[in-house]
Formats: sequence, structure tokens, C-alpha cells
Amino acid sequence: MDLGLDGKVCVVTGASRGIGLEVGRGLCGEGARVLFVGRDADALIHAADGCGGEYLAGDVTDPEVAERIVATCAEQMGGIDVLVNNAGTSFARPLDELTDEDWQGQWDLHVMAPMRLMRAAAPRMGQRGGGRIVNVCSSAGKRPSLTNAAYSVTKAAQLSLSRVFADAYASDNVLVNAVAPGAVASELWTGPDGLAAQISTAQGISRERALAAQAEKIPLGRLAEPREIADVVVFLCSARASNVTGAAWSADGGTVPIIV
Repeated sequence: MDLGLDGKVCVVTGASRGIGLEVGRGLCGEGARVLFVGRDADALIHAADGCGGEYLAGDVTDPEVAERIVATCAEQMGGIDVLVNNAGTSFARPLDELTDEDWQGQWDLHVMAPMRLMRAAAPRMGQRGGGRIVNVCSSAGKRPSLTNAAYSVTKAAQLSLSRVFADAYASDNVLVNAVAPGAVASELWTGPDGLAAQISTAQGISRERALAAQAEKIPLGRLAEPREIADVVVFLCSARASNVTGAAWSADGGTVPIIV
């Protein structure tokens, strides 16, 4: 199936590893020109070089970075057609231990950063005849998790933000959607300092047991692979998703037991 992405200029944030890296690779594989964005310059160079993409090192929570990303696309790549807001993180911390700084940090990363990028990119996409924006949200935004309440609340806000921009730019053929993964076998969960390790320490169980317990909560009985989420994202970036906007596609192995 031709996804109609050949030559499209795409931006992927949080692109040095995990879901973002796989999204970047997937878009490159469809012939798109991809700007890999993240904080780790060395990892970005490796990611971009691996599929002939470009890279930009920067922290998306910096208010000036959004305009720098869009300006880079305009000046070096001819414009912007696709934006994937994937940058995000979480940690295991009880509700009563979350500080104001924890809440603000999650808000800045999951709401303000994608908002600024969409605010900068969507009008430019409209001027080019349309585009695609996909926000990588979370099943925790649909069904709150006490692993990190600040993460859940800000991911719910990100889902709402996606719908707001979808409504605002539909008439310009800028289609905005969200993907809501559940637990994914990326560094966020499986890394040495990932969520499984943090839960292991907090509950006095092995890391392997923490991962198994998480898998037991998922109807499919396993964590997703990053590429499985990336495939859904890449499709929503494509010409084949031409009648999809304002949607929040669950890709969580059946974790959230509702149809939304």
C-alpha cells in the first residue's frame, strides 16, 4: 500500500529512541524527509544517519525551540507537512509524593511543548494545502493510573488539546489525531532506570515480576513493541488517513475497556 508520504517533510520529537525512533524510521522507509528532534545529539545523529534523515538537538520544553524547528524545516527542507509530537516521559511516584515541580514538568512536556509546535506548524501546513499532526498520548490519559497521576492528567489534557486543534484546522485540511499506547517495551518501561525498575524498588519485587504484573493487566498479555505503535502513527500521517481527524486511537492491547 502506497501511503503517499514520499517526499513529505516530517518532524518527529523524542526521536532518538523508543516509539519516536521507530516512527522516524517508518516515515523514512516510506520515502519521507524526516527531521529527528530530541535532546541527545549523539543518539539523534545515529538515528538520522541510519535512514538519511536530518536532526535537530533541542529541548521541546524550551519556548523558543518550536519556532526553531519549524524555521529549520522552512529554510532547509522547504516547509513542513507532518508533525509527530512524541516527546514525553513518566516516573513511578505516589500521588501524595508528587511535588509542584513534578506536576509542572509533566505539564510543560506533554501540553505546552506540543501546543507550541502545533501553533507554529498548523498554519504553515494549511498554507501548503494541508498536513498531518499526530500526538502520541497514552492510555493513561483515558484511564488514569496512580503510577504517576501527573502523567495521567497531562496526557488527558494532551488528548483534549489534540481535539481542539483538529476542530480549528480541519477546514484547512490539517488533520490532527492522537494515538494512545499502553505500556510499551521501550526504555521508559524496560530500561535500567525505567518504570519497571522503579516499581521494583518501591514494592520490593523483582524487575521481572514488575514487568510481568504490568503485562497481566493487558488483555493481549504483553507489552507492545515500539514498532507496533509507530505503524499506527505512520498510517495516521499518511494520505490513506484522509478522513480521520479529531480521533484518539487506542493502541494499548485492549487495556482501556471502552470504545472511544
